[in-house]
Amino acid sequence: MGDLPPDLQRLRTLETWLTLPLQRVREQIAAVERPAQPRRAPQPPAAAARPAGPQRPPTPDWGIVDAGAGAPATEIHRGDCWATGKTLRPISAERARVEFADGAQACEVCRPDTVLCRPGSTSS
Repeated sequence: MGDLPPDLQRLRTLETWLTLPLQRVREQIAAVERPAQPRRAPQPPAAAARPAGPQRPPTPDWGIVDAGAGAPATEIHRGDCWATGKTLRPISAERARVEFADGAQACEVCRPDTVLCRPGSTSS
């Protein structure tokens, strides 16, 4: 190590002088590697990836289908029940419990009463 200067100022100068060529070599390596890398198509922003048109409302936890044409009695359903048709009105768990107490029937397919009518049940 006797061929290096003993003072910090000249050592820092030497470090800078040696770093500059190394930086140029690294830039040239990157430039040569760039064409060899496969080109990827630019990714669309996340907003553009979503389909256009009206957005579907979130699935409710519970719903009610009122008595009427095609429905002989008011029925309570789970929000994801396939047997509701398009007439399901979202309701809260508490409202569903009140409807059961007032005589509404439970859907025979999704059986919401097995969850909602348990003592101490706090499902939303």
